[in-house]
Amino acid sequence: MHIDTVRAAYRRYAGVYDLVFGKSFEAGRQQTLDRINARKKLRILEVGVGTGLSLPDYNPDHTIVGIDASEEMLNIARERVAKKGIRNVESLVEMDAQSMTFEDQSFDVVVAMYVMTVVEDPQAVMNELKRVCKPGGDIYIVNHFSAEKAGLRLKFERMIANFAELLGWHADMPMSPLLSNAGIEIVTIAKLPPFGMFTMVHCRNSDSSGGQMLQAVGT
Repeated sequence: MHIDTVRAAYRRYAGVYDLVFGKSFEAGRQQTLDRINARKKLRILEVGVGTGLSLPDYNPDHTIVGIDASEEMLNIARERVAKKGIRNVESLVEMDAQSMTFEDQSFDVVVAMYVMTVVEDPQAVMNELKRVCKPGGDIYIVNHFSAEKAGLRLKFERMIANFAELLGWHADMPMSPLLSNAGIEIVTIAKLPPFGMFTMVHCRNSDSSGGQMLQAVGT
């Protein structure tokens, strides 16, 4: 989907996003942040920070930069930061995840939660996540990935894909093509509630040119 389509969709969702999606996405947020918060004093980029639901839950010794394509969502995130007195957020910036303006190797950790299915070119986003992450740094992707074997689930996901522009996301993106040529090491792949609909992929930005691909889980 074109970035303007995404912006239009999230302009509609901004006011009700927390109510509609907050609980559904909570497990993915918490499991990701639990892993990140096990470490100290990281500079973290959250891509697709949205309304900033995750921002209060980062350890205060981390430094957080958030980007999103929707200024309406970012305005809510800024209000959340001000209202809760969150002091470790460096900036919240409107930016296209497919073409970020950060310098190479700017962050210890890069997080993209529920982002890959709302962008026009997921592979371009993957390349950018790797580019701005320091060598040996961690990349966390939380998303719905489509089935990679024929069956009812794949048929349903392809049917929903016809309504991608209306929904603001597409349901028919498989995991393997996104990760197989990314030049990253796959640390863990974990299914998440509710009902295993979402997956957390913990990657490490490999120092070598080739990544290590695990067998896709739950396809």
